[in-house]
Amino acid sequence: MAKEDQFAVGIDLGTTYSCVAVWQEQHNRVEIIHNDQGNRTTPSCIAFTDKQRLIGDAAKNQAAANPENTVFDAKRLIGRKYSDPIIQKDKMLWPFKVVAGVNDQPMIIVKYKGQEKRLCAEEVSAMVLTNMRQIAEAYLESPVKKAVVTVPAYFNDSQRKATIDAAAIAGLTVMRIINEPTAAAIAYGLDKRTNCVGDRNIFIFDLGGGTFDVSLFTFKDKVIQVKATEGNTHLGGEDFDNRMVNYFVEEFKRKKKVDISGNPRALRRLRTACERAKRTLSYAVDTTIEVDALFQGIDFSSLVTRARFEEINMDLFEECMKTVDACLTYANMDKSSVDDVVLVGGSSRIPKVQKLLQEFFEGKDLCKNINPDEAVAHGAAVQAALLSEDIKNVPDLELLDVTPLSLGTSVKGDIMSVMIPRNTTIPVKRTQEFCTAEDNQSSVLVDVYEGERSRIDDNNLLGYFYLSGFPQVPLGHPLYVCFAIDENGILTVSAEEKTTGNRNQVTITNNIERLSPIEIKRIIQEAERYQVEDRKFRRKANALNALDDYVYKMEKVLKKDDISSQQRKKISSAVIKATNLLKVNDSEDETEMYEDYLIELGSLFDGVIGNFE
Repeated sequence: MAKEDQFAVGIDLGTTYSCVAVWQEQHNRVEIIHNDQGNRTTPSCIAFTDKQRLIGDAAKNQAAANPENTVFDAKRLIGRKYSDPIIQKDKMLWPFKVVAGVNDQPMIIVKYKGQEKRLCAEEVSAMVLTNMRQIAEAYLESPVKKAVVTVPAYFNDSQRKATIDAAAIAGLTVMRIINEPTAAAIAYGLDKRTNCVGDRNIFIFDLGGGTFDVSLFTFKDKVIQVKATEGNTHLGGEDFDNRMVNYFVEEFKRKKKVDISGNPRALRRLRTACERAKRTLSYAVDTTIEVDALFQGIDFSSLVTRARFEEINMDLFEECMKTVDACLTYANMDKSSVDDVVLVGGSSRIPKVQKLLQEFFEGKDLCKNINPDEAVAHGAAVQAALLSEDIKNVPDLELLDVTPLSLGTSVKGDIMSVMIPRNTTIPVKRTQEFCTAEDNQSSVLVDVYEGERSRIDDNNLLGYFYLSGFPQVPLGHPLYVCFAIDENGILTVSAEEKTTGNRNQVTITNNIERLSPIEIKRIIQEAERYQVEDRKFRRKANALNALDDYVYKMEKVLKKDDISSQQRKKISSAVIKATNLLKVNDSEDETEMYEDYLIELGSLFDGVIGNFE
């Protein structure tokens, strides 16, 4: 038996199902660990009764009888605010109650042993992770304290931080948070890398129960590099189930003249039947949904065909294909350059999804040689072994992941100064020199934005802090700002004034909101549409800043005693004209005027100003 501290597991914390795996050193392979029911995946479901708490299969099996106290979809709540439109929409479909807590945190209300209990999403996720840890410990006959936990590629900082918090509650130290497509790429690449000649481009299509990610990787020797990633943290099998449920609620209303939309128990039983039908339609052309005594003693039976299922969900399937296209566009790669398309996630089994994907890649065969339900946990287990220094015989792989959006800070002129461009490989650390914008400053605001626009107000504010406590300094005094993203994708921003050593920083955590996937797409699309506008804005802002700096320098020269009266008169006249020009800055048309006057000032005064600086 291996030493206690050698056991580090990989956990796929899924929206609907979770999976745990471990690297078996004696066999040089990954073992997917089965639960006490003999299943290799476990429902991410928690139930509360008058007598006990149930987790996994036991919780899901009693869901129809106890819908209000059976919690699922915690992953769709984690790291979000209650006021988030996504939460507001989802809570209408959940049989359990969700209310606003402290700091707008969504809280789940259940009844447990006769008392009302309030749970945050981290607590529910921690229960699922605890179950995964216990499953691993029963198999390994040893305590498990360390894990690599996977998250969707488009999980933002607050969702990643909340996932780490959930693991801590579960008694696990997170060795690393890695993206689900990246974990799947590791699983796929293990047996392929030895046969790889030169670069090989792999496209991972990961459609799970609640989230959807696509990522493009380049495999070269022992390095797996992410080229681009796209996704939606709110698209998956649950949404296909919801569409079917809504369809049959309407059918029941039409045929039986009864509305069951307000009855949690009836909806839970119908949802279970719809989920079963969805799975059946992956290999059959039709199936029957049957629920005895669905509501008020009325039986429900309806034939559903694969064609009807596809029709109900076609816009969601097409959304998946748009995401695939966007990923390739951002990677600057033609679809013909993709060597393998790998299916991951249970919902990737849907025939229509596979057909659309194959058509997109012009008939290329899809890779189905890894189990889509287990691939993510498989890759996470390999990563856990790689991070455990005392485990030998692990494939030597290096992962190079990326950040999905540009990150930067505001500078004079309302400009976004990008520190880390989107799709930059992480971990990454960038330091840049900035200057004070005014005389006699003793504090500076450092703000942190994400987005792709030139104008700072068009981007999303993540957080800010003040660097203060240094003596008053003149305009142009240097300050150093550092943006650092760690292996888990968590961003920390710091600033320092070197002469005093004063330093301050902020870590973007779950109390600072990030953008939703829909907002991210909107920002990127807007950035593409407004490229010309952004270029004009940046050009004008640069000209204004340069002219303002010139006025500052000329005013400093006027304070000198050793300039002639003729020079003083000439410079004063130039300052008045420049100041008047700076007041007229409400149109793009003035840009050339500013630039022309800058050239004129340069030819007249550069020598004079240079002598006094």
